[in-house]
Amino acid sequence: MSHPLTIDVPEEVFSYLNKLALQQGKTPETLAQELVSTAVQELEEDPLLRWAGAIDSEISDVAERHDYYIGQALYRELRGNPDE
Repeated sequence: MSHPLTIDVPEEVFSYLNKLALQQGKTPETLAQELVSTAVQELEEDPLLRWAGAIDSEISDVAERHDYYIGQALYRELRGNPDE
């Protein structure tokens, strides 16, 4: 079963989506549906996502910048300062 979904996207997003869709011989709507479906499937399969919200932290942008924080922690550990 499918459900209709209407979204508003900025002009530059639609232009790029339209360009990609034309290159693939698809409509922008079909390509958007495929992209959303793929993104949701990847989120469902993410083993770390089950931990989302499980830890209290003063850092409010972990979801957006988790790669940065992991990189900083690895950098400190490699320098011998893991608790810095």
